[in-house]
Amino acid sequence: MYQPHITVMGEPLWSALRDLAPKRVRPARSVLLRQGDPGTHVILLDSGSTLVTLTGTTGERTLLAVRGAGELLGELAVLDRQPRTASVIAAETCFVHIIPASDFLAFVDEHGLMTALLKHAIARVREAEAVRLEMATAPVAVRLASALDRLLQAASSAGSEYIVRLTQAELSQMIGASRNAVGTALRPWREKGWLATEAAGGVVVRDIASIRSHAVTQR
Repeated sequence: MYQPHITVMGEPLWSALRDLAPKRVRPARSVLLRQGDPGTHVILLDSGSTLVTLTGTTGERTLLAVRGAGELLGELAVLDRQPRTASVIAAETCFVHIIPASDFLAFVDEHGLMTALLKHAIARVREAEAVRLEMATAPVAVRLASALDRLLQAASSAGSEYIVRLTQAELSQMIGASRNAVGTALRPWREKGWLATEAAGGVVVRDIASIRSHAVTQR
């Protein structure tokens, strides 16, 4: 089963790594890492949630994963010294620590973390492949409900409502569907009060369990 980095490393090492760089804030919808960029640094996600996306040759974006607090972002490009294979976007306000590659690699060597981090990266690749399969084969309602569910699971706060700071156009890109198809999927959930849409763009999720249950029945 997939585990966050903080669990793999343990709290003492996680705290020591976090202390290597000051805490910074990044607003919702900002790009934290960009696909194709060199691995100059690693991001330690202290709070908030992020979208990991892949951009295809024609500009289409696919949602690969959602990451929450306790995760490292962009470490694989630093470990193998290759360009970043995906982009990471803040799904909400995030607090991060930006650790230079040289400091991160020295920390990994000092504490013998290379094997554990590579095994963790393999688990993430397997998870991303499962998500891509779902996005390629499942109906739009199922894909959308699954994406919203992942966002809620990774969210920094667990209240009765959660605001997804993405427009319907952005959501449609994330799950590989048209904007009209996303609007059609949202309509019955909005009518039943399970979610609401904001005029400025964004979705307020109120009952993800009902949304997921309804989506499955629409297969």
